[in-house]
Amino acid sequence: MTTLSFLHICLVLLFSTKTSSVDSNMLHFQQNKVNQASLQLLEKMGGQFPVQCLNENSNFISLQNVLSSREFQKESVIVALQEILQQIFNIFSKSQLQTAWDRSSMDAFQNGLHHQIELLKTWFNEEKKMETTYPQNEDFTILKVKKYFHVIDNFLKEKQYSLCASEIIREEMRRCFLFIDQLTKRLKN
Repeated sequence: MTTLSFLHICLVLLFSTKTSSVDSNMLHFQQNKVNQASLQLLEKMGGQFPVQCLNENSNFISLQNVLSSREFQKESVIVALQEILQQIFNIFSKSQLQTAWDRSSMDAFQNGLHHQIELLKTWFNEEKKMETTYPQNEDFTILKVKKYFHVIDNFLKEKQYSLCASEIIREEMRRCFLFIDQLTKRLKN
């Protein structure tokens, strides 16, 4: 049921993007809805955090500390959102990641990420036609996001994609989506 409703949301987003691609209030609304659906799928994908993993330590610096949302212009927010979603998609596309997770929820989650990325690309391309942007700021934002996810990828490799490492990453991705919510609020006019 969750998968079908998530796919319905994605289809609505794709069709509404064509009619109102430069309305930032609509983008804010769409991103907010899809973020909530992504969080629900993350929860459903693996269920409760395993008790045996509570003693595992990750020591990640939060994405929120890596990217201060106060420093962003609207274009940089979209670039950051795109890159964060792309990196999350890359993490969850790894075949070594634990397969004990609900496969249909994981597939719906990945499809939703892909649609979110495409939505942001469409919106950003329209916005770029209308405004002057600063590519060096965008490049710096992308670099910061990539460094953050490189640490996560290294953690998974070090732990040999164990169940606990995968669950810790799933928890970290929840925090990323909460940060995405904060960034998304910056899109509202």
